Amino acid sequence: MVRVARVHPESIAEELGIVPGTELVSVNGRELSDFLDWEFLTAEDALEVEAVLPDGDSVVYEIERPEGEPLGVELEPPSVRRCANRCEFCFIEGLPKGLRKNLYIRDDDYRLSFAYGNFATLSNMKAKDEARIIEYRLSPLYVSVHATPWEARKVLLNNPRVPDIKEQLWRLVEGGIQFHGQMVVVPGLNDGDVLEQTLSDLWDYGDACLSVALVPVGLTQFSHLYTGRSMDRAAASALVDVTARWAERAERERGFPWVYGADELYLLAERDLPAFEHYGDFAQIENGVGSLTMLRHRLESGLERLPWLDGKRIAVVTGASMAPHMPALLEKLTQATGATFELRASSNSLFGPTVTTAGLLVGADIERALADGDGVDFALIPAETINEDGIFLDDVVFAELRDRLPMPVFPSYDFIDVLELQGQPVATVAGDFA
Repeated sequence: MVRVARVHPESIAEELGIVPGTELVSVNGRELSDFLDWEFLTAEDALEVEAVLPDGDSVVYEIERPEGEPLGVELEPPSVRRCANRCEFCFIEGLPKGLRKNLYIRDDDYRLSFAYGNFATLSNMKAKDEARIIEYRLSPLYVSVHATPWEARKVLLNNPRVPDIKEQLWRLVEGGIQFHGQMVVVPGLNDGDVLEQTLSDLWDYGDACLSVALVPVGLTQFSHLYTGRSMDRAAASALVDVTARWAERAERERGFPWVYGADELYLLAERDLPAFEHYGDFAQIENGVGSLTMLRHRLESGLERLPWLDGKRIAVVTGASMAPHMPALLEKLTQATGATFELRASSNSLFGPTVTTAGLLVGADIERALADGDGVDFALIPAETINEDGIFLDDVVFAELRDRLPMPVFPSYDFIDVLELQGQPVATVAGDFA
């Protein structure tokens, strides 16, 4: 079902009398099943839209719109396709009980893969889904490959009925679809020969496989399904070596690295991260590939925009894995602003000591790190810790936490975004999280 959530003022939809709650049934005779149908079928300028108003009346709108003018409707969020797998390394399976319900939704939806870059295993797709992907040219997709050898993939996904992903990908590729792949690497399960075979298989898709990310398995203290070995320094170092070897081949034969290691691999292996140019367009940065390098770049690029903040004391909260890399960045900020930056590394009280990523810190961690605010003018926390509703993973509301702390607190993505606004109104600095 496709239903209208909001109608933009002075839009075509408002002029037609479409209101929130209207069910959109078909476009030019084709039935609508979800937001993808609506987006693609309304690309024409001449439309016949069948709808049912909230009072139950059916109506057909004949629409002739100026080229490119939007109709002006926002749709209710679609129902999400659930994941049928129970991967050993699934983050949802590593959540504690008692969090808000939507955090436990395991999505595995090719529509969200195309629309938002969510990774999907494709294991719940039917022939009609593949045909739809090809018809609508849903490319590129973001695919959780994990392993191409079928038996290994069944084990990794904990699903004996998972389809052969090589055959799935070939059908999509032959239909003109490209994809980015990821492998969450579990020592003893999909490293070694399985990793080499998977990279070789993905290489055979040619230009259709745009990139591959190798991500180390991440576990919480609640990851009850996991039976593999932990990702230690030796295992991470071996994966960095594999990444480098395949990237060198790709550079020679295709002109770009193709295989990228997540930052966490390099941090675990205690190896230097690649240069900024290595990551190209940073296509897998949401997967933790090149995040620290991008942060360094954005900071360097923004230093000249910073005001002089001589005498200010600024607390900076981060996670354990980022803490060793922060002093060098904060020293650059000190030289540019004259302020004193105090690093406050925090452990993760919700997920346990094995989760060291700054973006997964919760409200309680932030509050603990900033409770001692004597003499601190303001604090910066990772903006990634807060969702679009201003809520941490432990359901702490940022606005309420900010009111309890002894200094102003600003979520920041790269330091520059907050520091360059110092001296402007607080509402401007706080931005969307206010």
